[in-house]
Amino acid sequence: MQLVVGRIGRPHGVRGEVTVEVRTDDPELRFAPGTSIATDPPGRGPLVVEGRRWHKGLLLVSFAGISGRDAAEDLRNTMLVIDSAEVAPLDDPDEFHDHQLIGLAVETASGEPVGEVTDVLHHGQDLLVVRRKEADDALIPFVKALVPVVDVEAGRLVVDPPEGLL
Repeated sequence: MQLVVGRIGRPHGVRGEVTVEVRTDDPELRFAPGTSIATDPPGRGPLVVEGRRWHKGLLLVSFAGISGRDAAEDLRNTMLVIDSAEVAPLDDPDEFHDHQLIGLAVETASGEPVGEVTDVLHHGQDLLVVRRKEADDALIPFVKALVPVVDVEAGRLVVDPPEGLL
């Protein structure tokens, strides 16, 4: 599975640097000079990081072979992606990467099927988006009290929702 670690924004200057909207918790690793990064669409890459620097809170990246403003503009809105296998497992058994949760079957504590996790939202509180067959999507706060069991290897998680949540 491919994970987005950044999105190329507007060019910065005339030498081919671009702004990158960072979508990873480790930009120093993902955008280290010499790193080859796959792209979506695939035809625009892979791109090799030549240099990176922070400027007023924005990550500026230069890629090998991109040497002018026009070439940089052609990369605008390109997604920078990695394979999920490249992501190191977390040390805490109660923490998960989003890609580990998406696709898990959701069932209640009594074993009734609820649906499937289709997304994880991060809006102050982590929310699981659960697609249900016969109803609208459900938003379930991703807290231990409501999601007591997450079994990635078995492909399921258990929810114990209060009355009215589903």
